Formats: sequence, structure tokens, C-alpha cells
Amino acid sequence: MTEGTERRYRHFILERVTETEAYRSPRQRMERTNVPERNRTQHGEELRRQINELRAEADSVREVQQDAGIEDGLGLQVEFESFPDVELAFESLARERSGIELLNVRYEENRTLATVFVPDGKLNHFERLIRDYLAEKKDSIGRARDNRRLIDAIQQIRAASLRALWTDTEAFPSEEEGPLWWEVWLPVRRDQQATTTDFRTRVGAQNIRMLSIHRDQQATTSKFLDRAKAQGMQIAPGEVSFPERTVLLTYASVDQMQRSMVTLNSIAELRRAKETAEFFDSLRPDEQADWLDDLLRLTRFAAETDQTPYVCLLDTGVNRGHPLLTPALATSDLHTVEPAWGTDDDDGHGTEMAGVALVGNLTELLDSNDPVKIDHRLESVKLLPHEGATGTDPQHHEYLTVEAVARPEIIAPARLRVFGMAITARNNRDRGRPSAWSAAIDSLAADVDGTNPRLMIISAGNIKEPNDWSHYPDSNDTDGVHDPAQAWNALPSVPIPISCK
Repeated sequence: MTEGTERRYRHFILERVTETEAYRSPRQRMERTNVPERNRTQHGEELRRQINELRAEADSVREVQQDAGIEDGLGLQVEFESFPDVELAFESLARERSGIELLNVRYEENRTLATVFVPDGKLNHFERLIRDYLAEKKDSIGRARDNRRLIDAIQQIRAASLRALWTDTEAFPSEEEGPLWWEVWLPVRRDQQATTTDFRTRVGAQNIRMLSIHRDQQATTSKFLDRAKAQGMQIAPGEVSFPERTVLLTYASVDQMQRSMVTLNSIAELRRAKETAEFFDSLRPDEQADWLDDLLRLTRFAAETDQTPYVCLLDTGVNRGHPLLTPALATSDLHTVEPAWGTDDDDGHGTEMAGVALVGNLTELLDSNDPVKIDHRLESVKLLPHEGATGTDPQHHEYLTVEAVARPEIIAPARLRVFGMAITARNNRDRGRPSAWSAAIDSLAADVDGTNPRLMIISAGNIKEPNDWSHYPDSNDTDGVHDPAQAWNALPSVPIPISCK
């Protein structure tokens, strides 16, 4: 405790547990990868030949860009490839003063590939490097200035293809895939003439760099948008800016991107855009139907056989008229515990659960052109007339659940099925203790005589109040499960913060 007349706070005083040492600068050991020495004359002349071929390519590209109305930013994207198992010193390829910019670096198998933007007329920079290499250049005191480590690592220099800009972990899209959303990463092209004395005076030296970057980002993005729209590409609204890159989304086919690559020479990287459900939710109903039709053409549904597994949903019923549900849910597999309720879903919850049980994350399927094979089918039992009835319905929940399980088993007793129930009581009065409802679930799952055990998956609860969502997923550790998920023989599923609507 601290000494003194006022001893309001208690403190931990740690003594004789520390040790003081004088600072010593750590010795840094720089690992240098060995680059095998090449036959200087043979290797240098081969790279010089490749540079000369690039000159013809650069002349052709310049003509195309000028015909497209591009007045500035002319240049060629060049790809450098290393020898196998040799690290390419890609940082040495960039020359900011000359406008030569490193766009991206990729590693494929055991090679390094670097894509560089070379402004019009700047190929002579690399030719000079090769010339010094061939001449075994030295400085005034005899030190080597022949760029040997860099040149010996380069196996090939060529004009970059669209594939050279692809830095995603997924495979490069195929031409048969059709139009897709591309994540386009634009570099920040420096405008060396824009920073004037008046600009320095008004802004202040400490803010010049950030404002200059922002200005250059806007200029690069504006030029790209103009060129992309001229090529008939669709551009998503909004962009994300970083100090060295601006990211936006473009909708185009592989063929369209390849044909436009010369004029869209401001791209540093390309990746596949990450689709979310919001994209599909925001579409017009007719556009959503087009996406669904494409998915149905790629989907093969399981046949009605004794070997086909079924997911039997105990919920608010299912409306099987949805095109995705119709092939997987026969009319004869719609049941109800109370004939007066019918089998239709008046609430929507059961139908939504059917979609989840059948295909899972629909966004991933809509975003892909791969064939889809669904190996299971659906059954539905209307356990409640609407979501929320568990709080007011006077009938015993355990009785309704037993009746719900019996309905499909009477019609098709030999089927392989798993029962899923996302209906729980809203109150927490049981606090994990056995209830009549959970006991009924245990009895159904284990079966009294053990002749007909069932796999039953029960929701651990439903988080309906938006104010409670902010505590997810920590609430899974603090909130008790809802009745009847405390059943020992059922498999509980973790509650998720979504409305049942």
C-alpha cells in the first residue's frame, strides 16, 4: 500500500522482480538469395532481343491509345518473369522519376512474376540496364555497377496479358463464364507538374503529399471511368481509396476486358468481386427471376427414392410454389398437425427455413456458374400456424411435436430423414432444466425401445430483438438455451441474430 496520510487507493507494489540491462543494438543479418550467374553475353543479348520486340508492341499500343482519344498516360504494361527458384528483386524494376511503376507481384509455382507500367518512350531505361550488364560497367573506384544480380534473375520480358493483372487466389475466369463483376485496383499515377510554388505556399509542406495523392487518385479514377464507359462496361457506384490504390467494381466479360486492356492501361490488379446477398436483394424482381432461372438450369435435384435422404422441417409450413423448392418438395410430403391450419406457410418462416435446408448460402450458388447437385429432398410438417404461437397456444408443445414427427413416418416409414425444428419457447424459465417438451424430444430421438432412433436438430434459441444483436456471439455464452433445446439426445444449433421474419 502507498505511504502517506491519504491512503484512498490500494496498489500492487512489485519489488525485486525486474532486471535492468543497458541497450544493445541487435546485429541485423541480411539474407541474400544466391542468383546463379548466367553467360553474360548470351543472356544479355537474349533480353535485349526481347526489349526490341517490346518496342514494336509499344508502338502499336500507342497508336491504338491515340486512336481512342487518349492524350496522356500512354504506355505499356510489361511482365518480368524470373528463373525457377530465383527471387526476383522486383523493387529494382520501378523508377518513380521516370514514371515506371510496379503494379503487382505474383508467385506462381517456383517463379516470381512482376508487372510494371512503362510510360511511352521509357523502354530505353531497361535497355540501358542491359547495356551496362553486357559492358560489365564499374564506377570510378572499380565497384560493379552492371546490375548483374537483377539481370541474372530475369528469364523473360514480355508484354503483360490480362492474366498478368490477376492477383486473386481463385482461378482466372474463363471466357465461357460470361460477364462477371471484377474488382479493379487502380494505381496512383503521379502528376509531377501539378505541385506548384503557389500550391506549396497555400497548403503547407506537411499536407502536400496527402493532397497530391488524393488529387492523383481522382485523376486516375476519372480517366479509367471515361475509358471503361466508352468500352461499354458497367461501373458500380462508389469506390474505396487507399494511399496507393483505388478500388472499384466493373461488370464485363473476359473477352471484353482483353479487348479493352490496351486502353484500360491504368489497372494495377484484378480480382473477382466478392458477392454478397445485398447485391441480389437489391435487384428488381424480374432481374432476380433471371438469376434464379440461370441457377435452375445448372441444378440437378435428387429423385424420390428410398435411398434419398430427407430433411423434415417442423415449422410454420412451406409454400412449395417457389421454383427452387418445387422440384425438391412433393405435394404429398406437405403435412400438418391440425387439418384446419392447412399445410401452407402463412408466416414465411417455414418457407425460408426450407430454402436454407435445401441449398444453404444461396449467394454462393448464384455467383457461380458451376453445376449444382442437390442430394437430398424436403418434407414439411406445419407444427404451428404462425411463428410466435408458442407463447400463447394452449396446446401442449410436446404433444404437437410428437404428432408432427408421426405424420411423415406414417406415410413413408422407410425413408432416411433428419428432423429440423427452429421453433422454441421465448421464455427462459426452465434455465436448462428438463421440461415436458425437452423430454418428448429426448424420447423421440432415443426411442423408448431403441428400434427407431431419430436424428433431431433443434434450434438453441432465436434472437429477435435488434438491441440484443449487438451482444452476439458473446450472448451464446451468457444466455440460456430456449426450451426444448436443453434436450440431451437432440443436436442443438447455435442461435443466430436474425429475425424470424
